[in-house]
Amino acid sequence: MAYIPPYTITEKTVTLIADIMEVITKFAMSEKNEINPKLRRNNRIKTIQASLAIENNSLSIDQVTAIVNGKRVLGPGQDIKEVQNAYEAYEILLNLDPYEINSLLAAHKILMNDLTKEAGRFRSGSVGVFAGEQLVHMAPPAILVPEQIEALIQWVKLSEAHPLVKSCVFHYEFEFIHPFSDGNGRMGRMWQTLILYNWKKIFGWLPVESLIKERQDQYYEVLGICDKVADSGKFIEFLLQAIYDTLCELGRTEQVGVQVTEQVLKLIESMDNEPLSTSELMERVGIKHRPTFRNNYLLPAMEMGMVEMTIPDKPNSSKQKYIKTK
Repeated sequence: MAYIPPYTITEKTVTLIADIMEVITKFAMSEKNEINPKLRRNNRIKTIQASLAIENNSLSIDQVTAIVNGKRVLGPGQDIKEVQNAYEAYEILLNLDPYEINSLLAAHKILMNDLTKEAGRFRSGSVGVFAGEQLVHMAPPAILVPEQIEALIQWVKLSEAHPLVKSCVFHYEFEFIHPFSDGNGRMGRMWQTLILYNWKKIFGWLPVESLIKERQDQYYEVLGICDKVADSGKFIEFLLQAIYDTLCELGRTEQVGVQVTEQVLKLIESMDNEPLSTSELMERVGIKHRPTFRNNYLLPAMEMGMVEMTIPDKPNSSKQKYIKTK
């Protein structure tokens, strides 16, 4: 018999689903379902910093940004490695299959590389979740993990429940099973992102982890309540509220659907994938007046995150060139 996770759909859950769908629909109707590259990158950095901070990583958002940009920072070696691994894992995340065990293991291997001996493998021993010195949850025996994860993933894949509900139930059940010796929290949050991304693309760049970090005590409290009643209903409510609040914040940035001017569009269309100098770009768009080109074409494109410098640390370098962002 197929596994069916125990959860309750409350009136609050139904209301939150409706509210989330309304915001997503507004994005779609206003053509704001595509987040501009600069905001995508910023949100990815927020996601990484917050998800690791929940697990006691000490690095700030500025330090994480520097590491992502390839710069050296002062900090604990393990914390720096966690950021490097998380960035690498999120870079490939959206190309993975959320319903394939091998994809899950591959992501864990990247995320926990050089941080645990069992990176990319289900745990081989017992594991518990502690609050200080108090045991708050004892995970199922290791021998049951592969079967339980397979059953959970098949339920998410085949269930007719709403995708928002399925993703939240997966997150809770994943933490309950605790399939890895380490990295379960960040893997659960990351995989929920992937499940939702396969439903609506906007979720691939939504930094829900930032709000979870702000509500970290409540996050663990709700997990504990659900454990005691053997029902993930309250956890569903908690996560849906975080998703709704994050979507609303995203809308308030007014950066989701940046208005691209004709000049910027002309510049982008003239660029290939190779770096080009200012003079080369001006020739391509047919502009001879450098200040006009800079103010109406180049700077707006850079502010939108559509073009970046090849030597960002030396903006006035004579060797400076520009390239389209990926």
